[in-house]
Amino acid sequence: MAQTILLGVAIADKATANFPGANSGYVATVCAQSGIFSPFQPLALFPGFIFLSMADAPRSTPVSFSEFDSITTAAWQERIRHDLKGADPETLEWHTTEGITVQPFYHREALAGLPATGLTGAATTDWLNVPTYAVAAADTGHHAIDQAADALQRGADGIFFELTDALAFDVEYLGRKLPLATTYLGYSIRMGAAGFVERLLATGTPVLRGFLRFDPITDHTPDLAGQLSDLRKILTLTRDFPEFRALTLNGAFFANRGGTVTQQIGFVLAAAATYLEQLPSEEVTLAQVAAAFQVQVALNPNYFFEIAKLRALRRLWATLLHAYGLPAEAAADLRIFAATATWSQTTLDPHTNLLRVTTETMAAVLGGANAVSVAPFDRLYQSPNEFSSRLARNLPVILREEAGLNRVADPAAGSYYLETITDQVAREAWAIFQRVEAAGGLPSAIGMVLQELHLVAQTQFQRIASGEQVIVGTNRFQNPQESFDYNPKRLLRSKEFDSTRAAYPSEVLRLATALHFQRREKKRRRAAVVLLGTHTNQVILESFLRLLPIQERLALKASHPEGTLSVLFSTPEAATLMYATPDQFGHFARIVCRVPVDEPDFIPPTLLTADLATMQEAVSLFGFKEFTVEGYSTEDVLARLQGR
Repeated sequence: MAQTILLGVAIADKATANFPGANSGYVATVCAQSGIFSPFQPLALFPGFIFLSMADAPRSTPVSFSEFDSITTAAWQERIRHDLKGADPETLEWHTTEGITVQPFYHREALAGLPATGLTGAATTDWLNVPTYAVAAADTGHHAIDQAADALQRGADGIFFELTDALAFDVEYLGRKLPLATTYLGYSIRMGAAGFVERLLATGTPVLRGFLRFDPITDHTPDLAGQLSDLRKILTLTRDFPEFRALTLNGAFFANRGGTVTQQIGFVLAAAATYLEQLPSEEVTLAQVAAAFQVQVALNPNYFFEIAKLRALRRLWATLLHAYGLPAEAAADLRIFAATATWSQTTLDPHTNLLRVTTETMAAVLGGANAVSVAPFDRLYQSPNEFSSRLARNLPVILREEAGLNRVADPAAGSYYLETITDQVAREAWAIFQRVEAAGGLPSAIGMVLQELHLVAQTQFQRIASGEQVIVGTNRFQNPQESFDYNPKRLLRSKEFDSTRAAYPSEVLRLATALHFQRREKKRRRAAVVLLGTHTNQVILESFLRLLPIQERLALKASHPEGTLSVLFSTPEAATLMYATPDQFGHFARIVCRVPVDEPDFIPPTLLTADLATMQEAVSLFGFKEFTVEGYSTEDVLARLQGR
């Protein structure tokens, strides 16, 4: 094994370091015969070594390791083949959902074929900590505004309000509690955006700071022509406010529906291209449209790819604006607002969400986000509360004040791995953007975009069901004795229960079967039907298969036709897995809920309960079909999945 030589450097002044990004208390390490240089190893990792202070060596002498021979990529590959003892080196490769193959190692030669793009991260390290507060319909927002004012006193740098009903939001109260001219405030609005901005200005504030997320193309808002007219008016009203971004694109929409990092970038660019084409007018110039842009993104736990996503977005943003004849400085002015994704959040073993949002926030700031918003770990099932909100608010503060992640601009620059995947992500994303444009651009191609998102999401659901894609606490390392901090029955009935997440099929199955076992123990003479969804059958089969001993793993087949719904019929004595067509279940739900058959706006709830006789008769009447896993009853399957 090659001998490792350590050269200690105790750096008192960052400016005296001879390698980029070095901080006090870190050492440079070199592995003999490797050619690999790592400047970021903590001193504590090397007890017993003597470290020289910078004063012991001439300040003008650069750190040099010319006495070590460099090793080529080919030599490393040969060593890998030797160490694998005949195994195929391709088994070490990682194939991502983006279609990118990640190699087991990257060498400095990988950088030779990459384009010189300059700074790909943010030009500043002064990123903001911006918690999000949702304001429901018909809510004046007073409670959220009070919470926001308190958060700004305890570590927050700004506030983002997601407004369901902008007209009801009390901007006068907002202006009294939070000075609009000096407080960084963001607003998400679907309708009536121009009137909302006029109301803000009517409070007497001379300027606005923050941003407005009003993206009628991505959010599929009706009357696009009218909404674009509103946007032109907003751009005119705010043109003299350099610290206010009036055109924030909702890139989080694509991430929170399972889109790959390349899809997210490509679709955001397509939306931006539409605005660049359609918004300029006699009153609003192309340059003003470009200057008003901000992109909101959502980040998932795929750490390095999320860093690469933000860096690739900045690179392609420059390419897009160049195509419209805009100068390079216009692209450098892009602001990115990064939020933790709902797609990756779970209700099972929910404290694992704290680890996910930490990974996501680190990726955001290292990738060059200008502002970050961390969601509370329990937001899927709890109302906003002081405990989880404080944890979420303090996470960016820790990363800034204790981890020092705001001290280096574009820290990923020069990394063989990150520079390579940034380039690959950028190329794939640009190809997706070109395909959308060839299909007519947005919103014309929105059907194609949604279909591609759906296919990718279903692929991930299958990977989660088979265990290939791990969600800790949900499909791997579950806690079979988990006690819920919420009422599963109430959660399943809630309209706010987010069914678009990666973990949802696994969650609804676990929660529904938990309810069944609870009901059986209580021996109530009631029955329930739980709508598990259109693709939960695959989750059931794949998850159950992984739990069987190897000798019992049969060739399991899909049990119901394509496009049917999976349901769980639970009585005090037994639970039965069934399937039904959407029409069957819709009529069934109307009967159980006593809703007229011709009621057009009825949406069947996830959980239906009734007395046992009524439910049994309805299930029989509407022809639900039972499915079984070969050789095992429904009860066997459910008990095994619950860890019983």
